Amino acid sequence: MSVASEPNKTPNSSGAVTKTKDGGIVELIKIIVHALIIALVVRTALFQPFNIPSGSLIPTLLVGDYVMVSKYSYGWSRYSVPLISDILPAGRIWSGDGPQRGDVAVFKLPSDNSTDYIKRVIGLPGDHIQMKEGRLYINSTIVPREAAKPFQMKDSFGRDVDVPTYLETLPNGVKHRIIEVSGDTGYYDNTEEFVVPAGHYFMMGDNRDNSDDSRDMTNSGVGYVPLDNFVGKAQVIFFSVGDGPEDKSASVLAFWQWPWTVRGSRLFSLIH
Repeated sequence: MSVASEPNKTPNSSGAVTKTKDGGIVELIKIIVHALIIALVVRTALFQPFNIPSGSLIPTLLVGDYVMVSKYSYGWSRYSVPLISDILPAGRIWSGDGPQRGDVAVFKLPSDNSTDYIKRVIGLPGDHIQMKEGRLYINSTIVPREAAKPFQMKDSFGRDVDVPTYLETLPNGVKHRIIEVSGDTGYYDNTEEFVVPAGHYFMMGDNRDNSDDSRDMTNSGVGYVPLDNFVGKAQVIFFSVGDGPEDKSASVLAFWQWPWTVRGSRLFSLIH
């Protein structure tokens, strides 16, 4: 009497069946494909990690911070999908309430629709935004600020210096720290009045004198940011490496240096 067996399986002495080598490879490929699909769905629809390469949001975000961005906060557009955004239609699926004043958000630079920028939402559609002698005005009203503990940075000679720091309160009550490296006389500390168009937002860095943001209306500048260009809202710092706010030498891959380069106090801290 013969014993029947399933394709690609062989009976063993205990009566159980085991997959052949070919069957194991097929199953492994299936597992890898499924894992990649799940990772793509999570990255496209839910969360995406970003690292911070510049100091435009100091003191909120430092060079070497790694942040997690929630894509569902503002809904989804073609820029939510990696690699194939150019072939997808314009528009947004469920934008909800949209970006709110004070949010720290990632968006695609409008001039090329591909470079990722991260800034703070300052102006909403229809707002009038202006800087006068280092002070922010929204709809002709000065935004209150109060002096805070100075922030330590390195100057052009590599020396540690304390820079003026303030706690700014936006009209909706959101409080966040800003720094004025050049005091109230920086390049963008006196501007024209900007009127934010419908469907667009005005973005600024917290490092007010060292931020390429919506105050730059040149062809290569940030300018007004369309809603479609938003990728998501920065929620949490999940990792951070570096010796200081402007350190560019610490690598996340140099794990043997982590005892000295990981900023433990910043891990899993919420972004405000």
